[in-house]
Formats: sequence, C-alpha cells, structure tokens
Amino acid sequence: MTATNRPQLPPGNLGLPVIGETLDFFRDPKFASKRHAEYGPLFKTRLLGKETVFVKGADATRFVLTHENKYFIVGWPPSVKKLLGPLSLALQHGGVHAQRRKLMVQAFLPRALESYIPTIEAISDRYFQRWTKQGEITWYPELRDYTFDIACKLFVGLDRGSETDLGHWFETWCGGLFSLPINLPWTRFGKAWKSRALMLAELERLIRERKESGAAGDDALGILIQAKDENGESLSIEELKDQILLLLFAGHETLTSAVASFCLKMAQHPEVRAKARAEQQAFQERPFTLGSLKQMAYLDCIMREVLRFVPPVGGGFRDVVRTCEYGDYQIPEGWSVLYGINTTHSDPAAFADPDRFDPDRFAPDRAEDKAKPFSHVPFGGGLRECLGKEFARLEMRLFGALLLQNYEWELLPDQDLGLKIVPTPAPRDGLRVHFRSVS
Repeated sequence: MTATNRPQLPPGNLGLPVIGETLDFFRDPKFASKRHAEYGPLFKTRLLGKETVFVKGADATRFVLTHENKYFIVGWPPSVKKLLGPLSLALQHGGVHAQRRKLMVQAFLPRALESYIPTIEAISDRYFQRWTKQGEITWYPELRDYTFDIACKLFVGLDRGSETDLGHWFETWCGGLFSLPINLPWTRFGKAWKSRALMLAELERLIRERKESGAAGDDALGILIQAKDENGESLSIEELKDQILLLLFAGHETLTSAVASFCLKMAQHPEVRAKARAEQQAFQERPFTLGSLKQMAYLDCIMREVLRFVPPVGGGFRDVVRTCEYGDYQIPEGWSVLYGINTTHSDPAAFADPDRFDPDRFAPDRAEDKAKPFSHVPFGGGLRECLGKEFARLEMRLFGALLLQNYEWELLPDQDLGLKIVPTPAPRDGLRVHFRSVS
C-alpha cells in the first residue's frame, strides 16, 4: 500500500495537549454518543494523556474482542492499574492470564455456585426484613451494603462486611478508581491508595489465618487456596490478595449497579413487573436451585434487558500492541481503544427501538441479540469475558425472584432519577422508595 492510499486515522479531535478531552469524558454521560453521531462508529480523542479510538457496534466490538493478544491487550487508566495491583487478573494477559483464569474459575463452577445459594437467600431475607421495617429507604446505598455483605461472606467468609473496617476502606478505595493518580493525602487517589494498603493487610491476615487453621473452607478464598494449576502450583499470598480484591470489586460495584437498575426499571414499568410476578407463582419452593432459577424465562429476559439498557460497565479499554486496520481506518500501535458497551447496546442495527425498555426483545421468538454476535456484551467477550458472569447472573436472579415474590416498592416523588456514570451507573438521588411486604 502506498502512502497515498494508506488508511487514515479515524476522524475526531484530540483536544488539549496531554489531558485531551478527559474532563469532558468524565463530566458528560453522552460524551461518546455525541461524537459517534458526528463522526461515525470510530472516532479519535485523547484521554488521560493517551490517544484513544472509540469504537461501537457489534462488528467493531467483535474485532476488538477477538483479536486479544494479536492487536490488543487489556488496558486500564493509570489510577485503576495502580489500585487493582500488579498481580490482578484484570491486568494480566497472554499465557499468564490464561493460567491464572483457569485457577480462579474454580470459584465459579456450577458446584460452587449451587453452594452459594443458601447464603445469598439468607442475606437477602435479612435485608428485605430491614427494609420492610424502615418503610421509606434510600435504596442505592442499602444495595451497596447488601452486595458487599454477600461478596464478603462468599469470597472471604466475613459476616456483615459492610459494617467492618474492610467495608469502609473499600468504599474509599472505589472512590479513587477513576481519578487522576496523584498520590497526596487529600486527593481521591491518595485516600484510595491508603485504603488499598489497609485492605491488603486485612486480607493477608484472613488468608494466613485460614492457611494456618488447616481448614481452607468452601468459600471462594478456600477454593482458591486449594486450587492448583497443571504444574501443581498454587496462588501465592501476594496473588491471592490482589485476586480477592478484584473479586470483591467485581462482586460488589457492578452488581450494585445492576440490581439498582432492575429495581428502578421495575418501578417505572409496572406492566413488566406484573408479568414477572405472575411467572414467580410457579417458583415458590425454597431453597432455589440453579435449575429452578434457569427456568424463570421472563425474569431472565428482564435481566438481559436491564444489562442492555443500563450496562454496569460502559466500555472496555485495550492497548494497541500492533498497528491494525478496521474499515477504512488505521489504529496505530501505542494508542488505546475503548469499545463502547452502552453505545453498542443502543445500536438500532441490532435492537429495534433501542431507547425503549422491552424485555421481550430477548424472548426466543425475537432473540434480537442472536442476530448479530457481540451486540449484547454486558460481560465483555472473547478471552476476557467476565470470569464471574454466572455468579452475577445467579445473584441478580435470586434477588429479583425473592423481591418479586414477596415485596412491593414505589418511587418516592421529587427525586432525580438520572444516572451518575462513574465508576458505575447509579441514581443521582440514591433511588428513594417506599418498601413493603406483600406476603
């Protein structure tokens, strides 16, 4: 190819030197959609000091997610890299990532998931009873405590984790994930960095205590302590700390967003809630099983539509390790790519009337997500598809089924139901509702 017909860079504006359009990106929830409307499915910008190409749509997403380790490797903003830790599975790639993933997936095999169900039910019942007594609640912070309590119990065997020092440190740590990595005591990143050190010290104490007791336990930590690769090697204490921290984040932050969006959408669409509640009349027997949960076909459609409509993760970063071409454009080595999950989920080429909340689009007779592979990617895809995908689906289904069977909730007036986007979508006023039992 000659210089005259070499593919051009995608259109767009790199913005200011160094910071580029970073401030606009964090401030404007419609940052990507506005530029896609102007420039098309690919555009260039500069984020956090690095030239970045945004892509959207099923075909572009498939190109990125199926060329892992050839053109792209996982990439995160500097603040996320530092706070997750160098040994975190989220930052590993190539053979190391594949090897560690095989070890960690053991905590999410069907046998392990089945064993988690009674704990999720018990914690759910405790919270539902508390909310019933309170009557009027600001639901989002309550849901954060709920998902963190479940994650702490199932992953490290810790009861009521949200009430512990670990829970308080975790909240501070989450607050600095997407921030400028300036490590000073008064910055969000500086506070998060200090909290990370405190959390790791506590996790190391729990790990050593478990190892010294000789009883690993059947929670995720116990499974990972005992897990060995094909060479008979297990995770070191340093690796365990970073991996458990990642599990706590993935099992809390994104799940809180997902269940809060479910609660909001059910309140806004009473006809959908009524249909879902009718389905639940056939599933009154407790405890639930993986089999009974999978039979809840309409609830599954709702959860898929919630994840399409408000994906907990808006997109994924990749570093470009080899110059490549997509469509008419070149994506240079050394740049970043951000594949848009939210923009792909709102593509009318894949989803009819994408701005309408419509669970039936996932029913077998329509199955809009099947027409174009990689059009519905709330958990990513390819080699890096979310390790805890089935755990997330399990917790969402359990929460939804228990809620629909036994409780009612209405939105309180005079609140902002718009979403804050960073680090995950959350109602601006915290989702205030009236909550009551119907059983």
